Amino acid sequence: MTEETPRVAEFPDVSRRRFLAGAGGTLAGGAAARAADNALLGYGELGYGTNLLEQDLAGLVADSLRMWYDERVAGRRLRVIDGDVVVSTADGGRRLALRADAEATAADLDADLGLGGRLEALYADASDLVAGEYELTFGRPAAFFERVAGADPRPEAVTAMRGRTDRRVDPDVVERFAGVSPRRPAATVDGLVDAFREHASYDIPRYLAGSVEDNVLLGAVDLRAPFEERTDLEGLLTDDDAGLFCYELTVRSMEALQAVAPHVQRAPVAAAYVRDARHKHVYTGVASAIREDGDLVVPMTFVDYTHSTVYDDLGVASVAGRGLAAYDDRHRATHVQW
Repeated sequence: MTEETPRVAEFPDVSRRRFLAGAGGTLAGGAAARAADNALLGYGELGYGTNLLEQDLAGLVADSLRMWYDERVAGRRLRVIDGDVVVSTADGGRRLALRADAEATAADLDADLGLGGRLEALYADASDLVAGEYELTFGRPAAFFERVAGADPRPEAVTAMRGRTDRRVDPDVVERFAGVSPRRPAATVDGLVDAFREHASYDIPRYLAGSVEDNVLLGAVDLRAPFEERTDLEGLLTDDDAGLFCYELTVRSMEALQAVAPHVQRAPVAAAYVRDARHKHVYTGVASAIREDGDLVVPMTFVDYTHSTVYDDLGVASVAGRGLAAYDDRHRATHVQW
């Protein structure tokens, strides 16, 4: 849309609903075919496209991981900078190069500064992450949380995986919205399903308006703007009937899952923004970091709050299922952002 694009509000004799109704017949033709192609095809049918179960998911996720860590621990600042772990000390700071076999030095410094093992763990895990010496595994949500619960959690690695999107929302707001503390990620993942259904809906009117705007009017009129409203968690609690798109549901879920530090969560998690460019869809990745037999493992699962919300909106949840789990052959990924 350009600055010259007229808005629906500039046409006083045509209401938004009447305009959409009038355009609906046109949309049902060529635009509907395009929408069906976007929603139903391209997951590997007839040899076209792919899906999460078949694509090189490990390669895609590994390429997306970036290390960023800046935490205060026992009055000291711990950071990962340019491949080094940097610790503030009374005389300025100590810098430990990752992958320099300085585990013993990190452990001694941790003990001297009273850091409770967090520097030692950060050094070990960051070294393996930077070197690519870890295993990525994928599964459905229940299996993911079961595996993490039964292993040695690595919250410092999870903090580094979260990057700069960490702790942006008040945990109390998350608890009011989801009905559960973000210290309990497994319960939060489930709680968000009911919360989005109660306080919001998938914005089908805005979706239809956008389809008409893009596929029928070719951007000549801005039909989306009248449907836009506040979509942050606080706003959803206040409005209680907001319409959300897939990217808004994804960002809100990421904020909720990362509202508290990983080291205080029952299962430390990092959330990812997973984009499917082919289908113009976005959903949520949930990852953790654990040690199994001494080796670093990064388990990951995927959830789709668009599907779980739409199924409820349309009254088909009893037939289609809950719609939350997304590690299946009806999802694919082209980009992952942390």
